[in-house]
Amino acid sequence: MGARRTARERALQALYQLEMTPGSVHDALESAWAATEESHREAEAVKFARELVDGVMGNRAEIDRLIEQHSHNWRLDRMSRIDRNVLRLGVFELKYRPDIPKKVSLNEAVELGKNFGTEESSAFVNGLLDRVAAALGKQ
Repeated sequence: MGARRTARERALQALYQLEMTPGSVHDALESAWAATEESHREAEAVKFARELVDGVMGNRAEIDRLIEQHSHNWRLDRMSRIDRNVLRLGVFELKYRPDIPKKVSLNEAVELGKNFGTEESSAFVNGLLDRVAAALGKQ
């Protein structure tokens, strides 16, 4: 698995933990890394995971507003924690990381939904992120 995919998984786990038990980003990421069987942490993955979590947490109000604005008949608090945090990661990448192509952000979010969410998560995440991307003018 690539460093960025690993980083996204750890970022998702950290965001989930921060939603369940508020604390420090550092502690949440440490927990996410410690919960894996990986003995070696690639510096690139650690750095990218931190950028993602810091970015989501620092822009969460705007990210959540975009999610709610483009989710049809779904309030943020009614979404599963996994779906909500996968969406937050995806919206963060779409809005604040122009270095990451739209296709990559969407594909990675869909994969996170498949791996960590329910059977419906990937389609839900894909549809909502596609609407957000269109609204943001991402090609």
